[in-house]
This record gives sequence, structure tokens and C-alpha cells, in this order.
Amino acid sequence: MQNPVIILGAQKLGTTALDIFNSNSVIVYCFLDDNQKLQQEEVNNVAVMSNTEDNEFLKLVGKTCDVFVAVEDSAARKGLIKMLKDEHKVVPVNAIHRFSAVSEHAWLGHGNLVGAGAIISNNAKVGDNCIINARALVDAKAEIGNDVEIGAGAIINSEAVVEDGAFIGTGAVIVSGVKVGKNARVGAGSVVVANVPAKATVFGNPAAAVK
Repeated sequence: MQNPVIILGAQKLGTTALDIFNSNSVIVYCFLDDNQKLQQEEVNNVAVMSNTEDNEFLKLVGKTCDVFVAVEDSAARKGLIKMLKDEHKVVPVNAIHRFSAVSEHAWLGHGNLVGAGAIISNNAKVGDNCIINARALVDAKAEIGNDVEIGAGAIINSEAVVEDGAFIGTGAVIVSGVKVGKNARVGAGSVVVANVPAKATVFGNPAAAVK
């Protein structure tokens, strides 16, 4: 039985994580969120007890509770994950929805969110702290780096590579063998048929650079 989970972040991504843990009958102990208006309130029947730096709650992490970081802002999320590793010697657990499909031959790192209906196929590789939204597909032998977000219904075809920090929009398609570079952004509904350079933004079918 998995330990109760403390979720850092009580907004959209946090409630998605809560739904995932609930789907697996995992108890969420509380939320921590830096929005003072949420503190001491309940979000989806779970209390927001304090902020994300409250050591009275963080000292439970790695002992009686696990932790998941569900802060929307990517820089803030990375900072919290670094703090957990450096100060508390823990890494976030994965949040994998009961109604997703993850091959036993896939490889996943830590702190990933895998939404309802998402598929991670055989021999696919997913790094750390990725967000793979509902009904997205990571096909066989595709490689996903760290801190990647894949929108709902997006398709990462076989042997495609999505490097660290990239964003793949809702419904986008990355064709087999294509590489999306670090911190690149692919617009919703785009079809990517050629490599995307690091930090570039592309959109359309076929996807082209946004000027």
C-alpha cells in the first residue's frame, strides 16, 4: 500500500493529480499551495493546509508521506523538486491514472503525471517530472526527456525524441523518428514531420516555425 501523498499545488494540475491518486485508492493527506486565498480551504474535499515551504508538513515527506509536485509554473516546479532532493533527500512519486496503459516494458523516471486514457507503449522511455495529459500516446521506442509536457490527445510516434523541457500542444502529432529539441514548443493540432530546433516554436500541418 502506497503512503498518503502530500500534493504541492492545489490548482488545476493539483486537482488532476488528486483525481489520479483517488483512481488508485491512494489517500491524499493534504495540499500545500502558495496562494494564501486557498490556504485553510478545501479543494475537492482535501484541505490546503499551508504553503509549499512549510517544514511542519514537509518533514513528513519520505517518512510517513510521499510527495507529488503539481505546480503549473515550470520554473517553480523545478525549484520545488530541487528543494525536495537537496533538503529532504526525496523525489516525487509518479501519479499514473488507473485508466491509463503503461507497458511493463516501458521505462519511467520519477514525478511523472500520466492522465486518464494515456498510453505509454513498449520500450518507450519517459524521464522525470513530465506531464502526459489524458489520451496522449507515447508510442513504442519513443524517448521523452525531463520536464516535458504533452497535451491531451497528442501522439508521439515510434522512435520520436522529445528533449528536456519541450511542450507538445493538445492533439499534436510528432511523426516517427523526428526530434523535438530542448525547450521547443509545438502548437496544438500541429503535425511535425521534421526536426524542431531547441527553443523553436512551430505550428501547423506540416509544422513550420512561428516568426
